[in-house]
Order: sequence, then structure tokens, then C-alpha cells
Amino acid sequence: MTALVLQIEYTEDEARKIGVVGWVKNTSKGTVTGQVQGPEDKVNSMKSWLSKVGSPSSRIDRTNFSNEKTISKLEYSNFSIRY
Repeated sequence: MTALVLQIEYTEDEARKIGVVGWVKNTSKGTVTGQVQGPEDKVNSMKSWLSKVGSPSSRIDRTNFSNEKTISKLEYSNFSIRY
């Protein structure tokens, strides 16, 4: 994902509302990176929100989702912000 001034607290809140787990963090390049896990429909809802909505003050230039795969067990128990 590439976004300028994405307030990742909004991402954390949205992930919890949708019901996905994983993490998100700002990078030193001014972008955002993270991992999302959950049922496919919920992951797709989160991807749509990240691509089209984002936080109120964000400017979404482009999104890039990679390394998508099916997993048998969630690796996280909640959604968190990493620093």
C-alpha cells in the first residue's frame, strides 16, 4: 500500500469492525505495510477499504497486495499497530 499521512489508528479500528486480524505499520518511506488474515470475504472487505477509503486525511496513491495465500490457521489473535 502506498499512502501519505495514513493515520493507521483508523486502519486498526476498521480491521476490528470488519473482523480481520494481523498488523499494520508506517514505513520510513512514507508508506504503510501490514498483514491481514481472516475469511476471504472479510479480507476482501478490508482490501477494498484500504484501496478506496482509508483514514479521513489519507491520500491513497496506489495499493499493492502481495503474497496472498490460503492458510489453515490464523497466525494472529487480533489486529495491532506495529512501530
